[in-house]
This record gives sequence, C-alpha cells and structure tokens, in this order.
Amino acid sequence: MKILCLLILVISDISENSSALYIVNVERNGKIIYTWKGNQRNTHIGLYDLQTKQNEHLYMFERDLQIISCSVNDERTLLAVSFRQYTEEDRVSWLLQSVSKYLTLLIEIQPINNVRVLKAVDSCVRVQFLYPVEGRNTSTESRLLIVSEDKYIEQFDIRVVAEEEHKMVIQNSGQLPRARVVDDLIWAQWDMMEQRLFYIVPKESKNTLKCVQFYPDENFNSILEAHLDISVNDTQLKLVNFGYDYCQDQDIASKSVNLQVFTSKAGGLCVCCSLASDIPDEIMYSIYFLHKGYNKTFTVSLERAESHHQLKEVAFMNLDYYVAAYLPGQFLHLLNIQHPDLLCYSLFLTGEDARIDMLQNCSIQSPLTSTVLDCHEGSMYAVSISDTALLQFLQNSKQDSERLAALHCALLYFRLTEDLEMQIIWWISENLSTCHSFDPIQEFIIASLYCRMCAETHNLDKLLPYTSLLDWIGVIPGVTCATDIISVPVLDFQNSKGFWEKLNSNLESVKYAEPHLHYHNTVLRREWRDLSEEREERRTTAYLRNIFENAKKVLSHLDTWDSEERLIPLFQEEDYQQQLLMGLMVAHLKDHLMRHLQYVGKKKIDQIVLDYVANLLNLVHRIMKEVWRRYQLHSCIFCFDERGSAGEFAVFRIMSRILEAANGMCMPLPPGFHTLHLGLGVRCLPLHTLLHYIDTGVLHLTETCVRKLLKDLDNTEKNEKLKFSIVMRLPEALGQKVRQFWNHPINANFIARKYVKFLLEKLGNRQCSRPVPERLSVPVEFLPLNYLTSMLVEIENQGVHLYEKQDHVNVRFVEEVALKHTMMLLGLKYS
Repeated sequence: MKILCLLILVISDISENSSALYIVNVERNGKIIYTWKGNQRNTHIGLYDLQTKQNEHLYMFERDLQIISCSVNDERTLLAVSFRQYTEEDRVSWLLQSVSKYLTLLIEIQPINNVRVLKAVDSCVRVQFLYPVEGRNTSTESRLLIVSEDKYIEQFDIRVVAEEEHKMVIQNSGQLPRARVVDDLIWAQWDMMEQRLFYIVPKESKNTLKCVQFYPDENFNSILEAHLDISVNDTQLKLVNFGYDYCQDQDIASKSVNLQVFTSKAGGLCVCCSLASDIPDEIMYSIYFLHKGYNKTFTVSLERAESHHQLKEVAFMNLDYYVAAYLPGQFLHLLNIQHPDLLCYSLFLTGEDARIDMLQNCSIQSPLTSTVLDCHEGSMYAVSISDTALLQFLQNSKQDSERLAALHCALLYFRLTEDLEMQIIWWISENLSTCHSFDPIQEFIIASLYCRMCAETHNLDKLLPYTSLLDWIGVIPGVTCATDIISVPVLDFQNSKGFWEKLNSNLESVKYAEPHLHYHNTVLRREWRDLSEEREERRTTAYLRNIFENAKKVLSHLDTWDSEERLIPLFQEEDYQQQLLMGLMVAHLKDHLMRHLQYVGKKKIDQIVLDYVANLLNLVHRIMKEVWRRYQLHSCIFCFDERGSAGEFAVFRIMSRILEAANGMCMPLPPGFHTLHLGLGVRCLPLHTLLHYIDTGVLHLTETCVRKLLKDLDNTEKNEKLKFSIVMRLPEALGQKVRQFWNHPINANFIARKYVKFLLEKLGNRQCSRPVPERLSVPVEFLPLNYLTSMLVEIENQGVHLYEKQDHVNVRFVEEVALKHTMMLLGLKYS
C-alpha cells in the first residue's frame, strides 16, 4: 500500500470541446489560474476556487497562445499575462517583421476593458501580483512583480479607480511607478502564502541565499542571508513557482541543479538540492537544514539499472513536517524537518510503498504546503500521508529504522484518533521483543507527551524530550548519509511575528546547543534513589511535604480528567515510592522550565508541569486499558486460589516491559501498578520464578497485595511455602505492617524472634540488675527460658513502646511461642 496519497484538484464545468486544462499559477488565497484551448483554438484563462469548488472565466485571447505566466490581483480587477508571441513554426515570418518574442500585458477585467503592454522583449518575463493580508478591506492599489530572465526583479505600483458605476480602470495613463527589488540573481523562488521572495546571488567564493519579505504596507526589505556551498548555473535564471514554460524551463533544468526552498510552520527552513553523481548507479541529494545549522548529503544506490538513463534528478515536495525526496520508480524519502538529527526519524521507502502513480516525472514543484504541481502535465495534486498505509507499513516492517520512523510519524505527524492510538498500542504489545535498538513503550510515551504538550506553549518543543534515544548507529540499506556543519543564516527583522520569530528562536537554540536544552532525568534519578534509601539527611521534612503535595496535585489533576469508572484497578491505593517520584519530577521539571521560559510566568509553568506528569500517568493507564481489553481480563483478578490464564500471562509480560521502560526513563507509574503486577505474577508464575523476579526487582512487594495474599490463602503446605517465602523477603517497615494478618505458628515464631532481637538491641551494652522472677502465663521450670524471659521483662519494664503497633506482642507472647515451637519439635502435645 502506498504511503503518500494524491488527490487531484479537479477543475470542472469546462466545455466538452475544450482541450486539456493546464495550471499556470496558484495565488495566495489558494485560487488556481489555469488555461485551456477552446473549440476555435482560442486561449482561455480561468480561475478555480478550492474552497467553493467554483470556476470563473477571466479572459480569452482569440488566438492560440502559449501562456507562460499569469496572475490576478486580490480584487480580481487586473490580470497580468506573459506569453510567447509566436510558435516555432511561425519563427521565420515573425522575425522578418521584427516582433518581440515575448509580450507582457496588464488587462482590466472588471469589466474587460483596456489592455496595457508592460513588456515587449525577447527575454522571458514572469508576473506575480502581491497579495495583502487576509481580511483587509478592498484596496484600490495593487503591486505587481515582474521577473525577467535578464536577472532582475522589479515592482510596479498600480492604482485602480472606479468609473461609470462598477467599471474599474487603471488611474495613471502614463508610466507606472516601479522600483527595482533585486539585481544579478541566478535563482529565485516565490512563496505565495507568506509573500516572500527567496533568491540566490553570487557572492565572493560562495553563493548567497537571500529573502525579501513583502509587507501589507507596500514596503519590502531583505530579511535573511545564508551562505550555501551549492554550485548554481549562473548563465540562465532558474525560477520556481513563477508559472511554468515547459519548453524553456526544461532546457534550463537540464543545465542547472534542481533547487527548492521549503519552510514549515514550526520555523523550519530547508534548501533541497539534487546533485550530480559520476557513478551511474547512484543518486545524490542534499538537504540544508538551515534552522539546525547542518547539511545532510544522501547517496542512494539504485536497484534497477535499466531505468537509470531515464531519471537521475530527485524531485522534492513540502509536507510541512516532512520534506519528500522522490525518484519515480525508485524511492520516496520522507525527511523529518523538525527532528532531522537522527536518520531513524525519516522514512525511506522503496518498491510499492514508494510508488505514486500520478507522478512519474521529476518536473515537480510545491507551490503550497502538501500540494504538488506536475509542471510537465500542468496538473496539481493535494498530497497527504495515509495513516492506514503507514500503520500497515509499521506492522510489516522488519527493520528497526523503519519501525522507529513509522512510529514517530504516526505519533507526531497525525492527530491521533482513539482508534489509531489503540492500533499502535496493539502493535507495541506484539513487537516488544522484535525491536532491538529502541524501546517502543518509551518512544510511545515520550513522543505522545511531546505531541500533546508542545502545542500549548511557544519554545516548549526545545525543552521537552521527543525521544528516548541519545544516538542511533543503525543503517538504512542502500543509503549513506554525510553530515556537515554549516553557518547559520543571519536574520535582520524587527517585531516580526510568525515564521521569522520561530526561525529566529530555532537559530538561538542552535547557538546554545539545542540537545542540552532538553529535560533530562539524571539528577532526578539520583535524588529519588537517595530519598528512597533515606540517605539524604539534608532534606528537611518541609521539603518532603512539598514533594508529596506535588504528587497529590498531579493525582487530583488526573481525577478531573477521568471521572468514569476505571476498567483496571489502578489509582486505588497510595504508593510512597511512586508518589515520591511524581513529586520530584514535578519539582525538577518546574525548575528546568523556569530557567528557560521565564517570560511565561510561574502559574502557567505550574500548569504545564502538572499536565505533563498527569499525561504521562494517563498514557501508562491507556496502554494498560487497551491490553486489558484485548485480552478480556476482568476488573478484579486478585483471587490467588486459581492459576492465571494465557491472557493474564501476556498482560504480565507487557507490564514487566512497562516497568522496564519506566525504570529506564526514571518515570513514575500509576499508584497500584506494582500491586497489580505482583498479583498477576503470583497467579501466573511458578514459585521459584516468582521469587527470582522479586529478588531481582522485577516484582515489587506491596502492602495491599501481600496483605490479601496472607489473609485469603489457606495454610496448605504449598501456600505456607509461598507465604513464608514472601514474608522473609519483606522490607522491615512493610513486614511490621502485614505479618499480623498471617495467623500461623511460623509467623508467630518469626514475630517472637524479631521482638527478642528488638529488646536486646534496646539493651545494648547495658548490664541488667538481678533478674526479677515473675509468674508467667504458662508455669515452666525451664531455667534458660526463665532467665531469658526475666531479663526481657526487666527491659520491657524500663519503658518500651508497643512493638509494631501490636499490643499483644510482649514477653509473655514470646514465652508462649517458644514453648509451642519446642513442643512441636519434640512431637509433644501443647495444652
């Protein structure tokens, strides 16, 4: 299934006798200017509105013309047209009459009235009206760019006035005011959406990319300058998005590199360049990520040698988040603009996945984001990535690079629907053991968090991690990549919003080494370990209270999102360790954001941090909910007298991988996770494996699960072995809480031993005075026991707090347990 989908932008309602339509321009408002030949070979110019799906006839020439360039102003009162005056067949006769080869006209079309000649020259001319900001009232002034292949661009100012009701005519009957915009350029590209002109001029040893920004107030200024190590043919001017003269531009393209500039909404600026290769079986192209400060040159070894002579130049398409490098019949490379540092975040497709049926040549331009203009056919298409095909590609992928690129595309490019997110979680649960160079659970959680959070606040994308990988050493078969550091562009703007502000922010991040700005968990991990093991004596009680208050806010914040009854028994108990980690993450992330987002304000940052940690917990719960549903588990599985099903064992394995992912990222888990994990472990694992998992830290003993296990299981030999093994592994504090729930001689013996040890440790090196005899509950003349109990009574009388909050644990309890145990060992009956 093909990853890229094309939707042809249909222009209908043209006469049946007309010849094929040919698109010549796309204006800022998305309206398409096209031409066609009528039944009398007249040349028509029409306008198609993508929003309303309506056509409008603008003008007709009563002869067969080859339109090169055409533009209409925003008010649709003026039409600028550039065309070739004669065909090759008429060449001799026209030259004898000394008629100029190209003619550029300015036509009044509301209604059709006067025609003014702007240029009558032998060099090709392109035309483009400037458009004001959307929503501005109708203006009587229009500005027109004239682009000459003599390597200059000038701007005409045209004033239109109303005559005789609604008749609009050009006011100045003489010379129109003009201003020179650019001289000596060798390449230019028009960005109609943002009203920007990118162009290249030769400068010293390197060519220089510049940009002129046109403003609604009729001013323009040069705003960008970047040095490029690209060889551009300076004998003929190459133009992009200024209309298309197939015959001439095909000739120019064969003598120069295919070079296009693409921008993204997030402030990305890329220069894409197809390079010549001396090796027949290789294709080379470079992407200059100017907003990142480096260039990547790709070399692709082609598969089918028989097609090499047909296509050697890569075509480029702008998909905003991606730049597509496309060689028909060979490959489709979707390059991640926002995160181009690691090659594994870019999709390299071959075969059927890379095929685009309607685009079989390289004469492609992207006049608008996610659209392509086939300049050879004069047709335009909307381009999109198919989520269905991407998911199928993810499921069928055999290499980690493909899996990781497809996973990131699904999570960061698409607005995830619940169904798509569910299918990704299912894929993750089935492929936990097939991904070797990355953890799919970590990538899912981090990328999902990044996507959800970064839309909220400007520059947050530079401070939050988008991947768990620090590096990637894998390869893409048949593709090599060389990375070179380049100088960042120089910007010159004041109070400019939108793209230039975002680009400037990206360039500032490059200066400060952007990867180091991302939040890391190194300090968090160390402090959590220290506080968990009670090593950090400098932390005050007030500090810990604040930490747990942070955790309480997160859980409260989460409760407001999910008021429905939870399918899984999570968030139903307190978990000291996880709440400690939650609170610490809130504190550390808040400090990190406060250092770099001071202009946002403390209240907003507090909200961002709470959202981040709550979303993190919610994503873990989301994974659990989907696997719970898939394996059809019940909401309560804590019945320890039955063995677990195959579904429960599958969920246990997934939970073990979630725990591993969380430990790797020092990420908190929802309270109750360890209890649920341990409960499944008891049901699904043999005893020796269960104990091994506990000893190695895969399973964590929790009060809720251990208490239920001790209370619910009867004292069969098998269960006693399980209980005793669990009790012996309990941490000191937890053991004191839960042992009282196991009414068994083994447990009583254990408690008595612990109590004796407790009292003797209280005694320390102090010597007791003469033992005080006392009648105990069971009269006995066993002198060693009498001596021990007398000594313990004296220590107890010196003032010892109740042991383990159990008022029945005292010296008499110890004596009774000791006698019972002795009698049992001797095989005697105790009464």
